[in-house]
Amino acid sequence: MAARGREKEPPDLVHQNQIFCETVRKELRCQKLHTEYGVNPLKRVHTITRKPMSWHDNIEEPADAKFLNLIHHAALEPTKKYTEPQTESQEIGWNTTPLISVDRTDRRLYFPCRNSEITKYMAAMWRLKEQSENMQ
Repeated sequence: MAARGREKEPPDLVHQNQIFCETVRKELRCQKLHTEYGVNPLKRVHTITRKPMSWHDNIEEPADAKFLNLIHHAALEPTKKYTEPQTESQEIGWNTTPLISVDRTDRRLYFPCRNSEITKYMAAMWRLKEQSENMQ
């Protein structure tokens, strides 16, 4: 029982270096360096603005037409990219042209919102403001 309760002695510098070297070897075995990157044509690209006073950003470079076409095509909405919907969700709003033209003078089909909670609140506030100004 006394042998089990004995404390371990701390590893010396040689053992610590050996453990560190083994850890580094394991990490290097699993690492892979990626050097070639491409643009995902299905995802929108957000550009970062340049610094106006930096000299390397102000150098004009020739534009790559293929790359620009790819970027512009990726930024289009789905109805302009494809001839038909690609998913079930796109089928719901694919045809956006109205079936009949909207005539805003015809009261049978046009019901604009005339009052809401905000407009009623602001009307009451303006009335109170006008009353307080008239009293002064």
